[in-house]
This record gives sequence, structure tokens and C-alpha cells, in this order.
Amino acid sequence: MVTIARRSARTTASLVLTAALAVGGVALAAPASGLQSAPSAATGRSAPPSPSTSTGYGGAVASVDADASRVGLEVLRRGGNAADAAVATAAALGVTEPYSAGIGGGGYFVYFDAKTGKLSTIDGRETAPAAMQTTAFIDQATGKPYVFADAVSSGLSVGVPGTLATWEAALDRFGTKSLRQMLAPSIALAARGFRVDQTFADQTAANAQRFAAFPATAKLFLPHGAPPVVGSTFRNPDLAKTLAKIALRGTDVFYTGAIADDIAAVVQHPVTTPGTTLPVYAGYMKAADLAGYSVVEQASTHVDYRGLDIYGMAPSSSGGTTVGESLNILENFDLSAANTPEALHLYFEATARAFADRGAHVGDPAFVDVPTKTLLSQDFADARACTIDPSAASVKPLAAAPLDAAGCDAAAAAMAHDSENVSTSHLSVIDRWGNAVAYTLTIEQTGGSGMTVPGRGFLLNNELTDFNFTPTSTTDPNLVEPGKRPRSSMSPTIVLDHGKVRYVVGSPGGSMIITTVTQVLMNRIDLGMTLPQAVAAPRASQRNTATVAAEQSFRDAYESALTPFGHQFTTSPEIGAVAAIEVGPHGLLTAAAEPVRRGGGTALVVKPAR
Repeated sequence: MVTIARRSARTTASLVLTAALAVGGVALAAPASGLQSAPSAATGRSAPPSPSTSTGYGGAVASVDADASRVGLEVLRRGGNAADAAVATAAALGVTEPYSAGIGGGGYFVYFDAKTGKLSTIDGRETAPAAMQTTAFIDQATGKPYVFADAVSSGLSVGVPGTLATWEAALDRFGTKSLRQMLAPSIALAARGFRVDQTFADQTAANAQRFAAFPATAKLFLPHGAPPVVGSTFRNPDLAKTLAKIALRGTDVFYTGAIADDIAAVVQHPVTTPGTTLPVYAGYMKAADLAGYSVVEQASTHVDYRGLDIYGMAPSSSGGTTVGESLNILENFDLSAANTPEALHLYFEATARAFADRGAHVGDPAFVDVPTKTLLSQDFADARACTIDPSAASVKPLAAAPLDAAGCDAAAAAMAHDSENVSTSHLSVIDRWGNAVAYTLTIEQTGGSGMTVPGRGFLLNNELTDFNFTPTSTTDPNLVEPGKRPRSSMSPTIVLDHGKVRYVVGSPGGSMIITTVTQVLMNRIDLGMTLPQAVAAPRASQRNTATVAAEQSFRDAYESALTPFGHQFTTSPEIGAVAAIEVGPHGLLTAAAEPVRRGGGTALVVKPAR
């Protein structure tokens, strides 16, 4: 594990972004070697169709947003590699998907280098401030934990952001372009605006009460006191100026100086609209916490599934270990479309056990001893599989197996309450050389903490609510501590077949990210679906709970066949929003995003197949 410090701010003329800031917008005149402007909405041209599936060659990008995918594709067309395109796409998502992504949050970056065959990861997860203690989520007046919903919209929930440090590290380690070049399209996109779609309007409306509680947020996202209208153009000149400053002077302009001071002030002294009824708690972050932030580079997780190599994100994410353990358990069974109900039953039982073990053992490895090797071992999974009845659902919550378990023995350890929120974003990229990126980034809840940094144009995360507010056991691995990263379920995943990329996949969805990625892989590898079919198929999520969360379409299709196994269901409106890419015979790329969920995503290839 290697901690990567940030570079000092660049001041040489060769690294200055040629961008003229003017009242009312940003005029870009980027050098010829860089990106001169953002496509579609950022340039004022009519946007081309936004397909959820594309096939072809030369590289591919898949994300939840059309403008962001087009930005990434343009990078690939102009000779950038997968890391370059991933950073540019992520920056654009911070503009067009500000309630799910952006420089006020964090995430996990998984990179495959085709030349060396090496998998690398960057942990850009947010951290708890140095002054934040284990009792931070306990109301000192009552001795009881704060109500979760009350803690979300407050300085208490804000972790030290890691997104910009992730972009810088990714470009330094893997990229061929500069951060200033990869930010240029998003500066233009923020200044010139993008078309408001139904999803953006609905998300704004659903959070209008929270947003109205904070004057800076209300001013930006509730123009004239109401959500923006579908079809209107949404501009964010403050964000354009912030990104331009970062492009000109490097990431230190964010982590030190005036912007860092502004972030700390918002967290420590939240400003609310007079008359608001929201309880808004002050947080602990100081400017020194931002100055001290570093990403962590570490080995990926790895399991073998049906002869394929599955690589994911190690703790502090629980995604790699829990997806890996689930697949290792399923390795014990023959799954096929000929008996889909049994396959789904086994999928539920596998993920239930993996989630029990996740709750008992996974946290930030810098603070707790996470048994990653054991959780990913096939022997351990075989012992867990031995407890599964192929014809009957287990009683939930399950016990987590002891790490020295033999046979089918188990010991009690209840799963921790899961408070992760569903609003995150994921992108997948493959370039012409076979390099690949799976990158999941987030500000947690839709709209994060709800607090916009005044004059800076971005929302702050509420990631610290991913910690357990009170201990779930005597050895709870996910209690808040100074400098600790909260456990995450983000699961950016790259699958290799004989050393070459076969699949790149990931999703938003809180703790249901893990089951979404597992189900998509099972659909594609075991149940004979094409990648677009595997992405679009109805979803359900068993996370060691008494009932299975399922989309209505899943209940309509499978509930009657699964009820005899003993499974009970509750309806979840929408599970995940996958962005995935497959490399097929002769290098044919199939890029697949959601056709419907979250308003539909956009998957593009450099050279479409005819």
C-alpha cells in the first residue's frame, strides 16, 4: 500500500490553461494539443443521438450522461488513453451530474495497463477530519445517536474530498495528458450550460426542501425559488471559475488556500436560510485536513470465476471483497438459464453470506485488521457455500463465518446497519491499446450534504454517514476515527480473460452496488445474456436482510417462482445504473449503459461497426 502525496501547484507557463474568464462565462482557447471545447451542449451544437448500446472499435466510453460520455470519447479520438478519458469524463459528470459526483466527493479508480498486464488502484475515498472522534455521531445532550436523516444535511457528515487528488494521481501514473487539458471541456460545459433533463429536474425537486435550507445551494440549484425546468439550460459559472483556477494552478489551489478555507468554514459553521426547520450540525473539518489529504495506491482484489480473472477495489471499499466472495461461493454451483429461479436463489444466498462477512470484518485497513486474503479465498467460500440449502432460503440475518472455519461451522456476528445512499456515478473506459478504467465516484446522497461552497459552484459530500453511528459489536470495523475512511460498497470491476480485458463494469446504488455488479456478471457469464441484456435485466438485492429488495419488474417476472424457496420481497423503485464494456472476438467492443434506469445512460465507441 502506497500513500501518494499531491504535487505542488504548477506555475510554469507551459502548464497554464489558455482560458479567459469574463463576466457571465468562460471563453476557452486551448492549445492545439489539448481539447479546445466540449462537445454537444458545451459548444452549442445540436447533440447527436445518445445510444445506450454501441458496438465498434478503437475505444469506448460508457457513463450515465450523454455529455460526459461524449467528452470522454473526444479524448480517445484525439489520442488520449483510458486514464485521460476517464478523468475528463468524470470531470464532466461533476458538471452534469452534480448531485452524484464532483470535486466535493471521492471514489475508487481501477486501471489496467495493457502493456504490462498490471492492475492498479487508487483509493480516493474521503477521510474523517483529524478532530473527529468515535462519539461524533452521539448527541451529547441525550447520549443517543443522531437521527440519520438529520445528520446527512450538516457539516458533521462531510469528509475530506479525494476526487481531485484521484484525478491528479491517475494522470500522473497512467495518463498521457495534463489535468488542465482534461478539465478544459468541463470548464466550457459548466460555463455554457447543459440541457436539463427529467432526471435532473426530478432530483432537484426531491431535494428542494434540503437545498432551500442553504442559501448558496438554493441560489444555484433553485433559480427563482424552484427547480429548473426540463429543456432549459443550466449554467454553473462559479464551478467553471473554480475548475479554471485548478487547471491554471494545480490541485493545491483546492487543497490549500482560499478554497480550502471556504470548505472548512462551510463545514464548521453551516449557514442556513432563516426559518429552516432542518437541524444542521457543525462539523470538524479544518483547512489542515484538506492540506494533509493523500490518495492511497494499493493492490486490487482478485478471484478466479469460471476461468476469468475478476479484479476489484480492496478495502476501504468492501466492493472487491464482497463481490469476490459472492462469486467464489457461486463457483460451487452450476448456474444456467435453464433453471433461472434456482440460479437467482443461489445468488441471493451467496450475497447474503458475503454481506454478513462484510459487516463483521471490513473497514479501513489503516485502522482495522481486515482479513482480505481469507475473505477472497476459495476455501473460505467453499465453507460458506456448504451452509446453503439449494432448495430453501436461510433465515436472516445470517451469522458470519469465523475466519478459521472448517466445514460448515459458523459463529454469530450480526450484519451492521447499512446507511449508504444510492446516488453515485460510474464510468467505464477502454482505449485503442487495450488499457481500461473502471471508476466509481460519489458525493453519497443525492445532493450530498446539501451544502454548496459559496462562490465555488460545487456541493460537499455526506460520506461520513457511511460510518456506523454506534458500535455494532465489540470489534466494529466501521466506527469513525480521526483520518479514517468510511467503508464503501463502490465496486469498480475489471475482468480479464487470459490476460486481456473482457469486461469493465460498475454501478451506483449504495450497498446495492455490490449485488448489481454480481448480478450483471452472473447474467453475462452464467445465464447466457448478452452484455446489453445483462445490464437491462430486472434486478434484486439480498444483503443479509429478512426480505429481498427487488424492482417491480423483477417481482413480476420471478417472485412466484422464488416464493417456494422461502424468499420474501419488498419493492425498490430502481437498483443501480450500470455502465459496462465488453471486448469480444477480434477486439469488437460492446459498450452498454442503462436504457431506462436513471433516465438512461450513454455508451459510445470511437469507430462504430457498420
